[in-house]
Amino acid sequence: MTEDFYCDEVLNGKTEVQKVMETESVLAYHHTRPYYEHHIVVIPKIHVLSLISNEAENNDQLLLDLLHTIKEIAAEMTARTGAARVLTNLGAYQDSKHFHWHVVSGKQIR
Repeated sequence: MTEDFYCDEVLNGKTEVQKVMETESVLAYHHTRPYYEHHIVVIPKIHVLSLISNEAENNDQLLLDLLHTIKEIAAEMTARTGAARVLTNLGAYQDSKHFHWHVVSGKQIR
């Protein structure tokens, strides 16, 4: 895997994904290798390293756009499955160096 799977593979179209929702600035799709029965990834469509990185593009509007999408997906998942978890990883926990969120529910499958 590259340092930035999301830019290098997903946003460039090299890896096809099953989209859940897309806006001008955000893409949400089913994880390509899910860890849970229901596992959706939400990413900005521009490169930003992480929630706490200092790029000019990592601003309040981007965070609001991401959270709006996450809120809709988490609400739908909770209605459908009874629960949802929303998380992001930082530092050594972040495998792909592109800001992303996971919305998950159900049994862990890997």
